Amino acid sequence: MAQRHNLVGLTVLALLTVRPSHPYELHRFIIDTHKDYITGLPRSLYHAVERLAKDELIVPSKTDREGRRPERTVYEITDEGRQELVTRLRQLLEKPDPDRRAFVAAVSLMGCLPLPEAQRALRGRAATIEGVLAGMEAHLRAMADSGLPAILMLEVECEQALYTAELGWITGLLDRLDRGELDWQTTVEM
Repeated sequence: MAQRHNLVGLTVLALLTVRPSHPYELHRFIIDTHKDYITGLPRSLYHAVERLAKDELIVPSKTDREGRRPERTVYEITDEGRQELVTRLRQLLEKPDPDRRAFVAAVSLMGCLPLPEAQRALRGRAATIEGVLAGMEAHLRAMADSGLPAILMLEVECEQALYTAELGWITGLLDRLDRGELDWQTTVEM
């Protein structure tokens, strides 16, 4: 789990916008939908649920018992939880971060944002990446002019290639969204 971004908590908030659930249901959904950016299951999930409940971003709505199984507390997201989800998701979409799992998580959950807000965040990210790429290109030229062997700049070339690929993907996604090619049903009401 990326502590700085709390991707597990973000995912719990997003999933609870679909329907109230108990932690085991959330765990199954995360596994079944291959949310591979989440690690440390099931412990990380139960800790995230506890933290979100403590912060009143989610609340227990009922307790269920099926047959001989133990009681399970069903949680639902609060209005504050919805606002937190939107704020955190927008930030992860908009601001590039060295931890690329954060962007993968944000893309996985961005359907929780209204379409215009997701597009705005992605355009902001694209503009930032364009600036980063221009800076990298200038840096590589300066280093080449200084006589520094190219072997010592391979990590910059690698980062440049990754950012270039990300920018190409974002641009393609924005084109698809602009053409209405993706079914967009926001699960979070603002």
